Amino acid sequence: MRDLTQPTRLLGYVQLRVNQRVYALPVQAVKFDRDATSQPGGFFDEEGQLGILVDSEASEGDVKEQIMTASADAVRHISKKFTN
Repeated sequence: MRDLTQPTRLLGYVQLRVNQRVYALPVQAVKFDRDATSQPGGFFDEEGQLGILVDSEASEGDVKEQIMTASADAVRHISKKFTN
């Protein structure tokens, strides 16, 4: 999923409330390798760093959809991993 062809660009943060905790996940835009077979972007947890990647070449509507989908994935992940 993270086969990147250029550096990321910070777009902002998404705050997610899971139980009583609030997590601020950076949302970064990046150009993805179009030859990849997997869907680009989404939620990631690498070495304890949480975040969301979106396609820098996607339309505004597609970026919003990517953020919403990734946010839902993040809430599920955080719920399982951090809030037994």
